[in-house]
Amino acid sequence: MSNKQLVTHPLLPISVHDLHLAVQGKLLLTDLNCCLTGKGVTLIMGPNGAGKSLLLRCLHGLLETPPGTICFGGQPLCPEVRLTQAMVFQQPVLLRRSVEANLRFITDLGRSNDTVEDLLARVGLTEKAKQPARRLSGGEQQRLALARALACAPRILLLDEPTASLDPASVLLIEQLICQARDEGTKVLLISHDIGQAKRLAEDVVFLHRGQITEHTPAARFFINPTSKAAADYLSGHIVL
Repeated sequence: MSNKQLVTHPLLPISVHDLHLAVQGKLLLTDLNCCLTGKGVTLIMGPNGAGKSLLLRCLHGLLETPPGTICFGGQPLCPEVRLTQAMVFQQPVLLRRSVEANLRFITDLGRSNDTVEDLLARVGLTEKAKQPARRLSGGEQQRLALARALACAPRILLLDEPTASLDPASVLLIEQLICQARDEGTKVLLISHDIGQAKRLAEDVVFLHRGQITEHTPAARFFINPTSKAAADYLSGHIVL
């Protein structure tokens, strides 16, 4: 653990009540209800098209407010709550600037307790500081995106498959950064298809299937005895449609 002061969590629990989402008349999320009360890493898992990324985007306020309610510590989602969050997408979104300038953009806003040099060292990019960010490898770009998110000192960190298709070294470093953020008190919501990664990181699992939450279970129980057929089939390696 770093020597940062642990963050407090007036924004927990995260509660979702009767959440529905329709796009062009097609219902994509249906009657979603869950309450995330614990700190640590909540894994959001399910087959492709289950609605995982849509749920994360709803929690971050990136979609039109759908029917239902989303609250953080009893507060509805609003600009002030969003400022306490940071999100990293599967495909990194980087500025057309150098690696260093991407981080300085955040530190200059006064939202970071770290210096640019600290952040570069934290993600192993010190030697790439002057290089254009978009010329980094896929793993390096994702590490930079995560460093920029962590620079905001978020209370809630939303990660949409941040290690998909990355090299093992980048996966290891990103997992270490996630664990460090967790240990510093940040609540992490992580989408991952990697069952090994899920077992390494998750405290609890929210499983989605066809736009619905079929179970929300402590991780230790989920991987041994899932309660829904869809989750059991998924964990057994079967194709779940």
